[in-house]
Amino acid sequence: MRANTWQGKTSLKVQEVPDPKILNARDAIVRVTSTAICGSDLHLYNGFIPTMRKGDILGHEFMGEVVEVGRAVTSLRPGDRVVVPFPIACGHCRACERGLTSVCENSNPNAEIAEKLTGHSPCGIFGYSHMMGGYAGGQAEYVRVPFADFGPLKVDDGLPDEQVLFLSDILPTGYMGAEMCDISPGDTVAVWGAGPVGQFAVASAKLLGAERVIAIDRFDYRLKMAQDGAGATDVINYEDTPVLDALDELTAGRGPDACIDAVGLEAHVDVTPLHAYDRAKQTVKAETDRPHALREAVMACATGGVVSVIGVYGGFVDKFPMGAFMNKSLRMRTGQAHVHRYLRPLLERITAGELDPSFVITHRMKLDDAPKAFKIFRDKKDNCEKVVLTP
Repeated sequence: MRANTWQGKTSLKVQEVPDPKILNARDAIVRVTSTAICGSDLHLYNGFIPTMRKGDILGHEFMGEVVEVGRAVTSLRPGDRVVVPFPIACGHCRACERGLTSVCENSNPNAEIAEKLTGHSPCGIFGYSHMMGGYAGGQAEYVRVPFADFGPLKVDDGLPDEQVLFLSDILPTGYMGAEMCDISPGDTVAVWGAGPVGQFAVASAKLLGAERVIAIDRFDYRLKMAQDGAGATDVINYEDTPVLDALDELTAGRGPDACIDAVGLEAHVDVTPLHAYDRAKQTVKAETDRPHALREAVMACATGGVVSVIGVYGGFVDKFPMGAFMNKSLRMRTGQAHVHRYLRPLLERITAGELDPSFVITHRMKLDDAPKAFKIFRDKKDNCEKVVLTP
């Protein structure tokens, strides 16, 4: 089969690789019909996530048709159309029983690697380094799906791929980011980052009852999408307007009731000395991440508010404003999305017409064009917001 493989920092190649096989009685093989490039894939592409190996297959957002199942899988059969959650979860451990599937205790065979960095290991993740299990990803023609009796969601043939594909990751991620804000009627929510996850965080905050949702980014086309597609009431281009000043102006000096960081470790900042500081510390391995959006969210948030972090962080940050965080009585909630718990509720919203996630798609390309698509997406060429690939 053909798959998009990692060859080194900023180097990808679509090549022939062996077809996946059933390795465990709970496995399934899925023929991919649609897959996508995620913003967190760029952390791999740009070399910020360790334990990648030449030839690793990328991709954790995918869906398709079941073609084979292991003998223990009774909930699926060949021909079923499924969306596959990016966290690989067993369904039976203590974490999974609590609905915390992104920290499944059984799905990462390389847990000891992650434990050195995080203390305890999160779950295994498709196409996301050997630290996260070394699983082959979904930017391919076929994928082996472990724990297939628990993870994949069957979807109606009446819904096109583009409406349900993002149930695999970015829609539940954005929704969880908004849910963690404990939104009450009349609340103001600010969202840093108007990429696809940020778009869904904006849309979800509106669905959950926020009165005002403010999107923050530096690209006008993304801010326009946040207003026209996701429903943001206000937008801030941080290259034109100081964010903290603008948020004070919009909230009568109180700050947003909740702040969502949908940016993560590769944050850009329009303050050259601070940006240079973070890059310099990264160069000498004294810092792994650039946490400017997180710092700003803490400083902006109203007293007693919530800072919700759904942007991906990989290691260690510097100059975190702990004094502001503590003295303002803030709460922080975060995590990789526990996708499984949101699959059916969000599918019901899509089916009911409350939400059409396809508004974020700007580019549709073939799997063979994946290396080109990554460059377009990373460099935000041609107003690129989200790329969907078809084998």
